[in-house]
Amino acid sequence: MNRSTVLALRAVLVALLAGSLFVQTVMVPLLAADLRGLNADHDHLRTPLLVVPVLFLLAVEVVLVCVWRLVTMVRRGTVFSPAAFRYVDTVIGAVAAAALPVFALGVALAPGEAVAPGVVLLIGGVGVAVLGVALIVLVLRALLAQAVARDTEAARMQAELDEVI
Repeated sequence: MNRSTVLALRAVLVALLAGSLFVQTVMVPLLAADLRGLNADHDHLRTPLLVVPVLFLLAVEVVLVCVWRLVTMVRRGTVFSPAAFRYVDTVIGAVAAAALPVFALGVALAPGEAVAPGVVLLIGGVGVAVLGVALIVLVLRALLAQAVARDTEAARMQAELDEVI
């Protein structure tokens, strides 16, 4: 990966991290202020509507930090090592954990007339999509494991060849 690609990716990661922190520190409190005027019949939705975005964004922030570390490993040429698995496993866990608040929001919105049933179905679909992303990263982890194994085998064979020469 060339230097300009790494810099561009890091700029995107910084922008996403800054945006998520902005939402957590500015937008969620504004949402809380807006929800104070919520109909008494829908008061039970206040907490889920405030907690779910924060939990989801925390998971996103964990993923962004892990991707930053993996980009650093790519730049240094050390990504095909067992150390990369720690970050990839963390990404898988964080993405899977991000699906839980989405499903919880759907469960909170399902009873009553607060939102249309189609909205609950859409939220469930988003939760399934997030779980799908976790499964895709799991497949990519398997590819990384194969690459690490091949890299290790190639290093061993090179060492044997060096001994022969």
